[in-house]
Amino acid sequence: MTGVPARPGLGRFLGRSSAAAMALVAAAVGFVLLTAAVTGRPGRVVGADGWLADRLNALVSPHPVLVQALRVVTMLGDTPVLGLVVTALAAYLVLRGRARLAGYAVVTGLGGLVLTPAAKDLVGRLRPVVDVPLAAVGDPSFPSGHALGSTVAYGVVLMVAWPLLGRRARIGAAAATVALLVAVGATRLALGVHYLSDVVGGWMLGGLWLAATAVAFAGWRRAGGLPRSGALGAGLEPESAADLEPAPGSRPTHDRHAWQAAAVLVVGWVLLLGVLLALGRLVTDVLAGTAVIDFSSDVTRWVALNRTPLTVDLAHAASLPGGTPAVIGQGLLAAAVALALLRRWRPVLFLALVLVGELALFLTTATIIDRTRPQLPGLDPALPPTSSFPSGHLSAALSLYGAVAVLVLAHARARLPRVLAVAAAVVVPFAVGVSRLHLGVHHPLDLLGSLVLALPWLLLVRAVLRPGRAAPVVGAPLPRARPVGSGGRASSSGDRQRRNGARGSSASSSPCSPC
Repeated sequence: MTGVPARPGLGRFLGRSSAAAMALVAAAVGFVLLTAAVTGRPGRVVGADGWLADRLNALVSPHPVLVQALRVVTMLGDTPVLGLVVTALAAYLVLRGRARLAGYAVVTGLGGLVLTPAAKDLVGRLRPVVDVPLAAVGDPSFPSGHALGSTVAYGVVLMVAWPLLGRRARIGAAAATVALLVAVGATRLALGVHYLSDVVGGWMLGGLWLAATAVAFAGWRRAGGLPRSGALGAGLEPESAADLEPAPGSRPTHDRHAWQAAAVLVVGWVLLLGVLLALGRLVTDVLAGTAVIDFSSDVTRWVALNRTPLTVDLAHAASLPGGTPAVIGQGLLAAAVALALLRRWRPVLFLALVLVGELALFLTTATIIDRTRPQLPGLDPALPPTSSFPSGHLSAALSLYGAVAVLVLAHARARLPRVLAVAAAVVVPFAVGVSRLHLGVHHPLDLLGSLVLALPWLLLVRAVLRPGRAAPVVGAPLPRARPVGSGGRASSSGDRQRRNGARGSSASSSPCSPC
């Protein structure tokens, strides 16, 4: 693969990035002075901010399902999730031999983490006071850490991927990134934890930090002996496109087979939803008052009576892998590693469909069935307002670790990773299920509902997508980089066609054709 040692100019890159961070903190202090000049009171906001916060709180608070949906979306801006996004990106870049870009991603992500608390402490703005608090936060309000952090993390992903995209794909990727940032910022307003100016300030500081680190990165490239990247449209490192893009022929095609596969998945999803709803009604209505439900309640009470502070702490730790932020982060990391090693989009699509389909099945079933949680003392007051049936933690853990095991079994040749993947797919969901039962937040039959949800959906997506089909074996040498074409692209379409044509004779005899 092409590459230049990443060490030259690293100190200058860090120095310029640090100077930019201090300048942005100074800009936040300037905002304080401007606010004081306009309102006469430092850290306070004008009336429009407060009116919007009160209005949104009155619209959202009466709808618990909407509140839960907002909490799920806002998790995309949580610091742990954003940290895993940057970590997954850095891991992908390192595996593809682009240590310089990985360093840029890590430094930019860490800078966003530093900027948020520094600006908050200097500004010291109080949080909105609304009639129905929907989230508990203790730090100052300006700027919104979710808005700033998501701008930095998802902006870094977009900037690194920019050289890989064509004109239409760039428009779509930029629009999707902006939509995601707006969605995360809107959840902070709707949950009543930020003013509009907090969110806008977070977007602005995050955007300025991205611009500053991009300029510093250009100086790092020049110090390393690389030419200027050229126009802004070429991206941070145009020559990286040859190393980062998937293998030729791996991009999905739009044909009738793709539409047929989508139709099968939709029909299967609807049928599985029907089975889950029937099982839920069986548990809540048909079997109500029978020995089955009485036995289930007795088990739940017995577990609650035998809890100790130590076992409760262990149960909380064991349930973490099934939480929404952890599943999002682990899924992103698994997708990045799979794409870096296999250079195929099919495994990434497989992971995404398994997790998104599981989440949709869980939320729909929980909303319609609306089974109450066990009536036990000492339940966590921060439990989400979703119902008890099925267990979202267990179904998410089954889906994630099961999907990873499917990919490892399909692509890994060595025995150790295969054994570890299967063990994790069994042990982690089992620990999550036991922990949710021990914490008293689910009935035993709720765990059965999670099994009915996750396993058939995982097997259906695997049968339709066949993520292990026509893929290289993990451990094989990575493909060599192709020459960089004009305009920062990996190559022209004509060059790509000629290469594909030259490979035609050998591809027919190879067991690994592009998928």
